[in-house]
Amino acid sequence: MTVRRDFQESARCRSDLVIGREELFAGARGQLSSGGSVLLHGPAGIGKSTVLRALAEEYGATARTVLRCSATESESHLPFLALADLLGLVLDEVSPRLPAAQRTALESALTGRGESSLQRDGLALRLAVLSALRALAADGPVLVVADDLQWLDPASAELLGFAARRLEGTPVQLLCAVRTEGQESQEYDRQLRACPPGTLAVRLGPLTRAQVAQLLDHRGHGGLPRSTVREIHRTSGGNPLFALELGRALADSPTPPRPGEPLPVPTSLRALVLSRLDMLSVEARRTLLVASAGARPTPALLHAAGRENAEAECAQAAELGLLATGPDAPAVRFAHPLISAALYAEAPAHERRAAHAALSTAASDPIERARHLALATTGTDPEVAARLAEAAALARDRGAPSVAAQLGLLAARHTPADGGPGPEERRLAAAEDAITAGEVDLARDIAREVLTRASVPAHRVRAWIIVIDTAGHTMAEVDAVFPQALADAGDDPRLLALVHYQLAWRALIVEGDFTEARQAAAHAAELAARGQDRRTELLALAFQAQTETLMGHPEAPRTIKRALREPQDPRVACHHNGAGSARFRWLVMGDQLAEARTTVTALLREVRRRGSVESEVHFLRGLAETELRAGHCGRALDLARDSLRLARDSGIGETASAMLTSLAEASGGDVDRALALAREAVQHAEEDGDQMYLSRALGALGYAQLVAGDPAGTVRSLRRVRSLELGLGITDPARGRWQGDLAEALVRTGEVAEAQDVIDVSREHALRLGRESVLAVLDRSEALVRAARGDREAAVAQLTSAQDRLGKLGYGLEEARAAFALARLRGRGPGAAAFDEAARMFRRCRALPWLRQVEDALAAPGPEPVPDRPEAPAALEVLAAMERQVAALVMEGATNREIAARLFISVKTVEATLTRVYRKLGIRSRVDIVRLAAARRAR
Repeated sequence: MTVRRDFQESARCRSDLVIGREELFAGARGQLSSGGSVLLHGPAGIGKSTVLRALAEEYGATARTVLRCSATESESHLPFLALADLLGLVLDEVSPRLPAAQRTALESALTGRGESSLQRDGLALRLAVLSALRALAADGPVLVVADDLQWLDPASAELLGFAARRLEGTPVQLLCAVRTEGQESQEYDRQLRACPPGTLAVRLGPLTRAQVAQLLDHRGHGGLPRSTVREIHRTSGGNPLFALELGRALADSPTPPRPGEPLPVPTSLRALVLSRLDMLSVEARRTLLVASAGARPTPALLHAAGRENAEAECAQAAELGLLATGPDAPAVRFAHPLISAALYAEAPAHERRAAHAALSTAASDPIERARHLALATTGTDPEVAARLAEAAALARDRGAPSVAAQLGLLAARHTPADGGPGPEERRLAAAEDAITAGEVDLARDIAREVLTRASVPAHRVRAWIIVIDTAGHTMAEVDAVFPQALADAGDDPRLLALVHYQLAWRALIVEGDFTEARQAAAHAAELAARGQDRRTELLALAFQAQTETLMGHPEAPRTIKRALREPQDPRVACHHNGAGSARFRWLVMGDQLAEARTTVTALLREVRRRGSVESEVHFLRGLAETELRAGHCGRALDLARDSLRLARDSGIGETASAMLTSLAEASGGDVDRALALAREAVQHAEEDGDQMYLSRALGALGYAQLVAGDPAGTVRSLRRVRSLELGLGITDPARGRWQGDLAEALVRTGEVAEAQDVIDVSREHALRLGRESVLAVLDRSEALVRAARGDREAAVAQLTSAQDRLGKLGYGLEEARAAFALARLRGRGPGAAAFDEAARMFRRCRALPWLRQVEDALAAPGPEPVPDRPEAPAALEVLAAMERQVAALVMEGATNREIAARLFISVKTVEATLTRVYRKLGIRSRVDIVRLAAARRAR
């Protein structure tokens, strides 16, 4: 394709805005930093010029001389033009330093005076270009920036290649871009051979859907629905230039595309392919139009649609580069999705309808037949509407809710106003399918459109519920909806049950009141039972069960059993807010990890079959959490990253997925990444007013800070969690499992009394609820408290017991942490084998951040374990327990860092403790401690 210069990407893009090219950009930056050259290549519009300009801006500042040229197709026949762009401004500087023959040849070529040519002055010109670059390099680094190498005039290309191959050892770097259609293209090979030895070739490929969304948002088109962004990505093939042009056209269009139809293609992009379409015969063009209207066109389908010479006409199109050829020959595949979209957009409306009419009988799939029938029909038609509604139900059963939503909207458009079911009911069904597919923007728009004209209370309440559902965890933003929904519900128990179920969620998310949430859920279940709405009753019971589980309420097991009783609704059974999810949460909190894994795996499999995006995000997190508890950190990290990727792509559950991925990164990945994700989750939860997930996000942040070696940060974060959960009414310590981390961090910061208080309070609830793994972790933390107070023997026994119990329960990472604490307590002398055992266990878990801590502990200088002493010297009796421990180690010659490692506290805590010791003993330094102790012993 030929891309016109006037709508290539603007030069205002800087390196920090090279969206989706971060890794490639980093590789090119490293190559340039080491003195090498870079060749960027890829298809038209893929972003080569953007990356080239960003790199040139960054590295041009480090070069003494920057030579630039940017060729165009229209000027590629002019000899030496690119060479003139490169050397024209420095000709006066380099000419005096060239031999006479070379100077004459170069000046003649660049100025046009004389009749210089490669045939007549070939050697002199080649040597002149090489000498000119070497002369410039003698004064400082030279950067040659050349865009669109494919349009360089042949003479300039030959001269630049000759010089480039001979510049080794001189500070001359090339930064070039060339258009190629494939990794193995001849143009790519030719240009790479013309570059300096060791040139890094960087191929730019298509952007992902998330990257296209980010690009559109950055360029001011972020208001488009996610379903539209998905279609832009498909039509553009991930090409950033094409995506931007499509996004710009859609943003400027007063009417969105009709459901089921391809995107309108702006004139600027149509021009890229229409020139080749004009070379087709009329009949071949009609055949391609039918192919562009079909979902999966094949020669057989085209024959069935009346295109008798389909093979020959497709072969003609393939010769022009409009259709792709390859191993999938039975399929008719366009060389780029944009060609199909442009062809469809260019066709007159009556020809498009004719193509759809032909396909409505030729297609074998009933969903495709119904879609084509709708697009071939104008106006309302109850028969067409009924067929579309049946096709939507079929798509829903196949696990294609996005397709069901499109078909439902088409059904509504063809449904007469007095039909039954009516158009509003079909629009609402389409909106609910859109929610299932994760297209919340589309669902919200449909619901608000229904509310502008619906008068039936059931339709209005259903639309209000969709508006609330699409708000997700930002429910505070739709507070005004609840009074209107209650007013529309009147005294109908079925409608009231729907609203009160949402009020239960509001109480939990916005108010952070578990007691109110539980009561609202119970009331919703009662109303739904009275109104014989089993689906809402099951959802409300499941919500009540989850709330009771998190509260540590004794009714939780009974409520779960009620939610699991028959009859069940298949839509609720695998829903992320259904009874299956509540049972999974109960299992994972109750240390039944194997059964929890089996349960959540089955749920995940079913929601994937149904195409329910929000439930898939939720259960991916659940499975990741289960694997993390079991100590399978690598597997957990992969699942958590999948959950976060899907959440960001759909815009659903981003805060929760960022929180869980932070935990997984801190356990088995990158700690800096863990900190960044946790802070992101905290920020989003605070902005959304989501009290429930704020405490979870802060818990993840505290854990990441602990792994990062910031116990003071852990204390700050987890103290907030403790306060929040107290206010929320959460008493089950298995909900966030942060208590052991807080106690450990408090020991490290020297606040041993508070650590013991956290342990005592949490142990009381854990004993009441039978949370065995929590009790074992609390014992591990209490052992650190005892060690800090000088009771090493009891600490070792308690750690050994905790490690054994955690291993039996299947908590691999927590078991390894207990082994590591035990090794540090015993020291590197007799405890060397214990360090090896801890390292082995962390490796088994793939807990890389923890493994690095073991390696650091072994590498750092430290004292041998402190032998048991019958008594501290009398001079130390006025000191508190921690102060005596620190002073005793000072007497043995330990440094502050060694003391911190020995007592599981930070260096800052050691320093603060020593300051108190000096004050109490009336001394000024560590030396005085040693002298005072020696004097006491001498007596």
